[in-house]
Amino acid sequence: MHFKVEICGVNTSELTVLKNERIMELLEKSHRGDKVARDELVSGNLRLVLSVVQRFSGRGEPMDDLFQVGCIGLLKAIDHFDTSQGVRFSTYAVPMIIGEIRRYLRDNSSLRVSRSVRDNAYRALAVKERLTGEKQREPDVEEIAREMGMKKEDIVFALDAISDPISLYEPVFQDGSETICVMDQVRDTNSSDENWLDGILMKQAVADLSAREKKILALRFYEGRTQTEVASEIGISQAQVSRLEKGVMDKIKKNL
Repeated sequence: MHFKVEICGVNTSELTVLKNERIMELLEKSHRGDKVARDELVSGNLRLVLSVVQRFSGRGEPMDDLFQVGCIGLLKAIDHFDTSQGVRFSTYAVPMIIGEIRRYLRDNSSLRVSRSVRDNAYRALAVKERLTGEKQREPDVEEIAREMGMKKEDIVFALDAISDPISLYEPVFQDGSETICVMDQVRDTNSSDENWLDGILMKQAVADLSAREKKILALRFYEGRTQTEVASEIGISQAQVSRLEKGVMDKIKKNL
């Protein structure tokens, strides 16, 4: 059973796939100016465009727009493919389609990245892919930087620059009743409202202590002195320090 899914008015369930021999025949005719052959090449490779476009789903861009841009890449591949090289058309067309879509996403991004940084990022991705094939594992940043003769900090900066921005309200988990967003995962727990309020209450609680009680707290918990050292400093017994310390902690807990 085929389900009708239309993109740009094209029913994707009815897309045909041309054999490589037929593609080569049509390419020869198309390069001689045969418009009918060119049209057949386009319609016979729309499924190839669709497969590439699906890799870029979830980027926030309408699939119709990405499909149209992918078709531009397909047309460029048809016009520039060299049939004498002995490679499959899809091997040449897929990078052309991907490149066209990436340019579209880059040019329509709300964040502008300099060309040199983008070039470094794409070179790093190419090196990463090559090293992965050679080493049969994913290389780390230092290996990529060494291969490119660059600082690893510059590699990280370049790769981060071409990463797609994510909304703080992007859901990362949902169980039907509760949704957890990116913001919940990256918030600064050290600057939360609860910690801010606790800090105020702590200051108020300490302010109510006597001068000797404050000194005991400072020596014990800020300077890391032992009870014996504190006793020697203040001129009382270790047992008295222990008793006073317990009394101070109880008073602070009560105020909090």
